[in-house]
Amino acid sequence: MVMAYIIIHNANMARNLDIDLVRTFVAVADHSSMTAAANARYLTQGAVSQQIKRLEDMLKSRLFERDRRGLRLTRSGEQLLARSRLLLSLNDEIWAEMTEGAVAGKVRLGLPYDLVGPCIAPVIKDFAAVHPQVEISLTCAASPDLLSALASGEVDLIVVEEPVGRTDGECLRLERLVWVGARNGGAYLKTPLPISMVADTCAFRPAVLAALQDPGRDWRTVFENGNIEATTATVRADLAVTAWLVSTVPADLEILKGDKAPCGLPPFAINLHLPKSNLSRQAAELAHYLRVGFPRLQRAA
Repeated sequence: MVMAYIIIHNANMARNLDIDLVRTFVAVADHSSMTAAANARYLTQGAVSQQIKRLEDMLKSRLFERDRRGLRLTRSGEQLLARSRLLLSLNDEIWAEMTEGAVAGKVRLGLPYDLVGPCIAPVIKDFAAVHPQVEISLTCAASPDLLSALASGEVDLIVVEEPVGRTDGECLRLERLVWVGARNGGAYLKTPLPISMVADTCAFRPAVLAALQDPGRDWRTVFENGNIEATTATVRADLAVTAWLVSTVPADLEILKGDKAPCGLPPFAINLHLPKSNLSRQAAELAHYLRVGFPRLQRAA
């Protein structure tokens, strides 16, 4: 009788999820790539693969399958993802409250103009709700200028757009760079091609101009002064086309595909950069929210 009781008791014991495995699972789901998740988690690709395998063995479910676009969640993976986010959020909040107390002070975040609004607003909203005593200030500039501002101590952390490859930053997500024009417009047909690049320090400019060299397309600059609202108005009026990350394209403009696209464009990385020293506690906490928040943004088709 005693032995039977022990067997029943053990069969109903609670099973514990490994938070580290869950965190890696969410990173892979958000990036759709073992390699990108490894960069975000500061792990090797092999370590990420092993952690996913351990979690799948633990849950007796396959969580990912591969297609031509990369990794995608299975039905079991989709079921796990939403609850995993809640689990990680609660874990991190409990840890911060019980070990560190309230976070307070000022934090200066730098980011490009096109990431302001729908990209950054949800992250800041979540951060402010949990840390109301932190005063956040935003500095908007082109990505190269923001890197200089971080080096000189003018900002505490930055999110920038950079070509995929070697970087001192941490990849938050990868995005397609796309051509954008007025809906049903004809600016893409003009010769020379009218382009609005916002500013001559725009991070996309070298990649765009290099891509145009292949088809040998003549181009001219229509507008360049660092004002994204004016560039948007220029494109909206069908006076020019521009190049933006796919998630930042306004709904009333058109992503130029197929024959409408002047040429192919390379993908870009949205990278988080921190100072080499003296990272404040509030900046470190905001960096955590950026790591969690950016990969969750809705990906455009």
